[in-house]
Amino acid sequence: GVPDGTGVREEREMRITKDMTIEEVVQQFPETIQVFTRHGVVCLGCSAAQYDNVEHGAVVHGLDTQELLQELNACIAARA
Repeated sequence: GVPDGTGVREEREMRITKDMTIEEVVQQFPETIQVFTRHGVVCLGCSAAQYDNVEHGAVVHGLDTQELLQELNACIAARA
């Protein structure tokens, strides 16, 4: 069969989602720490990071969830 290009889109999709905990994101993608700290989300070591998902962290810090996700995913895309 001839490759039809399916699966290409999946790679471009955001890998970090609003439902992931902040701790999960930082453990899988340590380079995102700079994005969180730039936005004032500096509770990376505290217990809240274990339970708070990215969306909650954004809301608590008065950030736009989609904007934060875009920045986080741009950060991890840069290493690819």
